[in-house]
Amino acid sequence: MAEERLQKRRRTDDESAPDGFIATFLPTPTTEGQFNCLENIDPFLSPATSWGIDEFAHDPNYLASQEELRALLFTTARSAAPTRAGTPVEDDDTSAEPSFNFSVKQILAKGRRVQYLKNYISAVAPWLDMFDSSHTFAIQLPALAKDSCPLLFAILAIGARQLERKEKTQSSFDSLELYQEAIRLLTPLLQARDTHVIAACVVLCCLEMFSASAQDWRSHLEGCAAVFDAFGVNGFSGDVLQAVFWCYARMDVCGALISDGAESTLLKPEKWLPPNTSEELAESMFCNTSSPDMYANYAVYLCAKACELISERNRFVELGEDNGCNAGAFRDRWLELWDQLSRWSANRPREISPVFTTASLPFPKEFFAHWAAISSNQLYHTACVLLLSASPKHKALLVSSPTTSILWHAKRICGISLANPHEGCLNNAIQPLWIAGRLLSHSSEQTLVVKTIRHIEALTGWTACWRARDLEQFYGHKTRGIV
Repeated sequence: MAEERLQKRRRTDDESAPDGFIATFLPTPTTEGQFNCLENIDPFLSPATSWGIDEFAHDPNYLASQEELRALLFTTARSAAPTRAGTPVEDDDTSAEPSFNFSVKQILAKGRRVQYLKNYISAVAPWLDMFDSSHTFAIQLPALAKDSCPLLFAILAIGARQLERKEKTQSSFDSLELYQEAIRLLTPLLQARDTHVIAACVVLCCLEMFSASAQDWRSHLEGCAAVFDAFGVNGFSGDVLQAVFWCYARMDVCGALISDGAESTLLKPEKWLPPNTSEELAESMFCNTSSPDMYANYAVYLCAKACELISERNRFVELGEDNGCNAGAFRDRWLELWDQLSRWSANRPREISPVFTTASLPFPKEFFAHWAAISSNQLYHTACVLLLSASPKHKALLVSSPTTSILWHAKRICGISLANPHEGCLNNAIQPLWIAGRLLSHSSEQTLVVKTIRHIEALTGWTACWRARDLEQFYGHKTRGIV
């Protein structure tokens, strides 16, 4: 019975109300109107878009290539795992790469490939670089790609895929050909620990996320998680590897949020730190870097910790899992994590703090100048919502303040997306908006959140509308004024 409840929570985009701990403390949805079947397509089985079925996600060739890449990553992780943890070695000797009979100029001469490269640098890379002021994805990866055909094809593939999503391309996909070529060229190189190989894998993982359904989200991330674990790549590896790790980590957190309390991140937060590092040292490690980007990454880490705590508590209570998360341990960990989140907010450097705040309705708006500040503050509020939802009785142990109000945090999640137009941060906001949206009871608030989620897909091409439909199912009615 407990397993059935856990499975139900996993089907987050098929349920009309959340389950377990969170459901107990969410407001009752409005009863205006009757529940209608909003689409004929099951959103759990196929991701919804504002323009119908995405044929790319169902193409048999894509599905076969996707599974091939996943299997290759697992095989690589198992066979290349070091006997002791270490950092992947950058190999400047490109002789390990098979000889190719074409140059970068020849690769780019075909079709719209120059346009795809330009689109990657101007439109896609800023999303991936939003927590990285050194612009690793926009500057360093294209430079590495000059000597790495697999990475170049991966970059072209994601650049093409984003254009196809925005242009509503159907039936014929240049991105599929480029994706398959990147995998073919990667295959003989995966045993190497070269930076460009790991970077190419993460870029291909990002491409897969454009059309990923909730059901498949974690399966796309599993291969990268295994490789990072086997090669000892973590959030403090430095340079390119550190940048690609945090790009992966943000997607991993999104996967945990999608599970609605059923799962933690694939790569446990302890693995985000250097080997043999106590988690008690995490706060000082993030803060002592004197880097606004790493301070922002600390919010990602804390959100991952919140997902881990709630998942372990749910599994202890519902499945009887012997993970030590009994009532006393849960209380202590809950309070410690709340204190860490409070310190994160109180000690934010200027770059991570809002430039100005307006008390507008229905949501207060905070504008941030630094890209990383946008999503990190949103994830801070999301982590607070998760904790307050999971155990509101612990709120009585806290000093009374606006930050102990779950609705206070939910409204700021929504206001941040409305005030900050950076496309990468909008993509990162889809799951936080869904979490916050379930707490809203007024129809005007509900309409604005659903409209924002649909706007994200129309603007960026990132699959998002399935979450808008989830909210409408939760509300029990279609929202009005959606364009």
